[in-house]
Amino acid sequence: MSVEPSLQDEAARAGWLYYVAGMTQDQIATELGVSRQRAQRLVSRAMTEGLIHVRLNHQIGACLDLEAALTDRFHLTRCRVAPSLGAGVDPARAIAPAAAAELERVLRATEPLVIAFGTGRALRAMAEQFTFAEPVKHRIVSLLGNIAPDGSATLYDVISRIAEKLKATYYPMPVPVISDTPEEREFFMHLRPVRTVFNLARQADVTFVGVGQMGPDAPLALDGFVTPETLRELQAQGSVGEIGSWVFDADGRYIDSPRNALVGGVRVEPGQTQPVIAVAAGRAKVPAIRAALTGRIINGLVTDENTAAALLQAG
Repeated sequence: MSVEPSLQDEAARAGWLYYVAGMTQDQIATELGVSRQRAQRLVSRAMTEGLIHVRLNHQIGACLDLEAALTDRFHLTRCRVAPSLGAGVDPARAIAPAAAAELERVLRATEPLVIAFGTGRALRAMAEQFTFAEPVKHRIVSLLGNIAPDGSATLYDVISRIAEKLKATYYPMPVPVISDTPEEREFFMHLRPVRTVFNLARQADVTFVGVGQMGPDAPLALDGFVTPETLRELQAQGSVGEIGSWVFDADGRYIDSPRNALVGGVRVEPGQTQPVIAVAAGRAKVPAIRAALTGRIINGLVTDENTAAALLQAG
């Protein structure tokens, strides 16, 4: 029985013909029996919907120089700098392939690892980009809760997508990202399943985190985890960034705030010897990334060349 191909099927085929087979758009139009304009739209759709992942297998010399400079300046254990995509393009798109390659490197370890993940847009983009066909014995664990203030699952979940691709055991943190009171947080964190996940996350062999800024466009505010009033209070206390919803100042020190006391999850402690790799880029994030580097909250970084250059110019 002949089945009519879906629009996504057509887009996937057009993307394959363009990026893998090397056909021109005119050739694709002939192959698929469509107009050149439709072939062009199908190729574009294949990329925007993530049906095609493009990797740059040659590292540009300027990016290598930036990696070396960042590693030397901030004593990093791992550093990858991806080419920037230009103004107006989400930096997460630029760094997702490099972050995926770094994750794939970790996954190739022969011994079983505990790999912990934060959440966020950049990590979600990484989760969509990576591919790994080999079976793994690694355990995937979340650093923080997965329940939003309205009771729904949080956006930009990472571990379920990664575990789905790997067919691996994973451990979500089944608590609110932010509790209403310290007593409520204490109750959740003492539940046996939560203690199991919490202790496992603290023992992580490798940790991947996102970095959020604390300006007007703070992800915590955009995603409803802080009110405008609380955001202003945190800014008045000198906050410049957050990792896993834990807010820190320009020196990379966690702020002693009632808001921090409500976070459900594991705080990434400074000065760890195990890799703690931040996946973050963008001009707005530069103060937050630099603070996290200065305070040794993170010791690894995947970013783009514009962000890397700004970090090095910041002092």
